[in-house]
Amino acid sequence: MRDYSLFVPEYIAAGAAIAIVAIELIWPRLRKDVLAYLMAAVSLGWLAASLAYLGRDPKEFMGVLVVDDFTTYFRALAAGIVFVTCLLSAQYLRRRTREASEYYGLLLTAGAGMSLMAAARELLTAYLALELLSFSLYILVGFFRRDLKSNEASLKYVLLGGFASAMLLYGISLLYGLTGNTTYDAVAEALANRSGDTDVAAIAAFVLIIAGLGFKVSAVPFHTWAPDAYTGAPVPITAFLSTASKAAGFALILRLFTNAFHTDPEEWRWLVAVVAALTIVFGNLVAIQQTNFRRLIAYSSIGQVGYMLVPVAALGYGDGEIAHAATAALLLHLTGYIISTLAAFSAFQAAYDRTGDDTIPGLRGLAETQPFLAMVITISLFSFAGLPVFAGFATKLFMFQASALPELMWLVGIAVAASFVSLYYYLMVMRQMYLFDPPEGASRFRVTPALWAAAAALMLGTIFVGAYPQPLFDAADGAASALFQEGAAPHQVRER
Repeated sequence: MRDYSLFVPEYIAAGAAIAIVAIELIWPRLRKDVLAYLMAAVSLGWLAASLAYLGRDPKEFMGVLVVDDFTTYFRALAAGIVFVTCLLSAQYLRRRTREASEYYGLLLTAGAGMSLMAAARELLTAYLALELLSFSLYILVGFFRRDLKSNEASLKYVLLGGFASAMLLYGISLLYGLTGNTTYDAVAEALANRSGDTDVAAIAAFVLIIAGLGFKVSAVPFHTWAPDAYTGAPVPITAFLSTASKAAGFALILRLFTNAFHTDPEEWRWLVAVVAALTIVFGNLVAIQQTNFRRLIAYSSIGQVGYMLVPVAALGYGDGEIAHAATAALLLHLTGYIISTLAAFSAFQAAYDRTGDDTIPGLRGLAETQPFLAMVITISLFSFAGLPVFAGFATKLFMFQASALPELMWLVGIAVAASFVSLYYYLMVMRQMYLFDPPEGASRFRVTPALWAAAAALMLGTIFVGAYPQPLFDAADGAASALFQEGAAPHQVRER
């Protein structure tokens, strides 16, 4: 069925990406912050168009894309992330570049790629959507072409990203040779009915696909691009990279593992559990040694990816009800993490615009020069650590509770212990802000209204989700239900 009306949100994003380039060509002297606020308004229109599909019956487009509540959930996340990134970019780009239209066009294109990854129900379609997101990010990371650090980060990201894409594509080709199809439902049926003598090929396909997807979400040992990319990218793109790429990667992982791979969990669940454990331990231990704020957030986000892989592993050990609960809990935690991360970067960027220093000592005395920003960063870091009242506590509690199966108690134990470890390096940041005097000559400064409003709203969102997670959990549960509706993901397992 070819119902092109299913993709109105993507039309808005793609149309605006083209229009913004034309606008700057016609009015080259138009202020860059005006372009930012214009694209932020487009993102709100994109969000409204996405929410119009909420609660509708799932509809497929030619068997390769589907629009359901799961797709709508990630469309809304994509629009929200692009909206905040535009606000963060308004003053940042105005002071650093003459051209900005391509930047905002690529943001919208990356957001559209994220939406299509969530909607994909066919392997090659998912791969193309992933590459749409990836190529946009490669350019955005190196957007300041005269900045050597930005160029180096982009080059490393491109080279490693190309290698990961090759592994993913090779895994897809093995899976196609094994099953004779690339649609998720057909792959699941073929895996359920195959003979036992093809297990080696199946394991090889799963390993390559998990490796390719592991790179996109920066799971260990496929994480090496993340610290350099986070440090070298423009600060708003660091925020975008740490949220959008994670959301898009887990959207694809959830759709793939609950639809295509659910009939053969014994072949992949052990690998996901091992990768989760390595990611949790490595991310949190290496973060302790960091002195740069953005590198610390990079390793912190690697640890967060490890936590998010725990419920993915649980998908292979439980029945449909357990898988549903694990998926809903993962969506809840992912959203809470995105809100907290954007809050942290909203405040950090305001301080960075003032000092130009992205090291942790560069934040010293921030509680005196701008106490509001120090409070926002503190609340965000407490949320990452999973302290009560803040988003991270409630969302981790739901996620670990849903994943606490007998086979995975060791992994949940590692995750809980690592959460305590993470509090140490977060406190090191707070120590600089609250226990040290500001540098000599530093004085109080004001924050631009857009950054102040973004930081305040996201900080309140972090507290609200922690204190009253029920509305967000209901939304996440509704999105997860779309993956487990009759005909979407029948959880029969291949007989051995």
